Amino acid sequence: MAIQTPRSRPAAPAASSAAAASTNELSHGRLSRGAPWIILGVSLAVAAAVFWLFAVAGMTEGFNAIGAALVGVLIYLVMIVVISRQVEGARQATDRFVTALVTGAFVIAVIPLVSLLVTVFANGLARFDGTFFSNSMRNITDDGGGALHAIVGTLLMTGTAAIISIPIGLLTAIYLVEYGRGPLARAITFFVDVMTGIPSIVAGLFAFALFAIFFGPGVRMGFAGAVALSVLMIPVVVRSCEEMLRVVPNELREAAYALGVPKWLTVLKVVLPTSIAGITTGIMLAIARVIGETAPLLIVAGFTSSMNYNLFDDRMQSLPVFVFTSYANQGVDTQAFLDRAWAGALTLILIVMLLNLVARVVARVFAPKLGR
Repeated sequence: MAIQTPRSRPAAPAASSAAAASTNELSHGRLSRGAPWIILGVSLAVAAAVFWLFAVAGMTEGFNAIGAALVGVLIYLVMIVVISRQVEGARQATDRFVTALVTGAFVIAVIPLVSLLVTVFANGLARFDGTFFSNSMRNITDDGGGALHAIVGTLLMTGTAAIISIPIGLLTAIYLVEYGRGPLARAITFFVDVMTGIPSIVAGLFAFALFAIFFGPGVRMGFAGAVALSVLMIPVVVRSCEEMLRVVPNELREAAYALGVPKWLTVLKVVLPTSIAGITTGIMLAIARVIGETAPLLIVAGFTSSMNYNLFDDRMQSLPVFVFTSYANQGVDTQAFLDRAWAGALTLILIVMLLNLVARVVARVFAPKLGR
């Protein structure tokens, strides 16, 4: 039987003192929730004051707001690290430094997008009226006219491209995920990756060469533009749908197989409903990718100022080509052409936004209902 001697008892206070020391190393003060904002405000104010003094002294040509903001952010990075290190410790100071870098990168990425939207809305509202959506450019030389023919052409060609691309892309993704094995699947994956990065004008040249074989070298029609857009859309649909199908847990498939459900019915009733939200989002992204293409449509669909509802007869206008030609071929009244170009760009952005809203609604409606 072991007898505890008095000499072994001091070990407990030593262990507790070590734990207390470790606790003291990790526990520091905390900056208040509003402290980083105060530091940021002070940093921006200091930078603005310095740049203002430079402008007053004639050292710079006026007040540079962008330069002041950048210098203010740099001052903030230094101050937040120094202050946090003194109050909270090195670990929290590093965390705040990385947080500031990530937030700065997010702001830098958002600023061009916000600037683009503000610019397009501000300039496009000048011609965003009933005439713009009810008239074409037939017999219009300068002021007036509208983009109805371009809107109809964009919807017809993009819709036809979606009808071509979605079944092909979705079935290809199902094959790669559920059935594809061996060299054929690897070859398909390789060519899909290659097609994802091809320039859009190459797709236009391909469609032009294909239709020139049957209709002659001067062919211009909306269906050829839809085929060119589908060449660009199919690899995006394949890639997005493939990733969504791979996210579906294998346990769901195995449970269906255990119940004796055949594979094709498992894909149809289990895999697709489970991934329908992601698939819908990927398809909408693919449509948004091609709806703004200009180069292939210039080659195969051409340019016209009149209405054309027939995809298989003559030239067909589209919104991207309408914007391009309105800016590139300005008449006497330059502002009228610029207003139409900005209004066309605004219409295109709104169509893409509407498609994304529809995709969210469809994904919410058809997503599988989870229960207990």
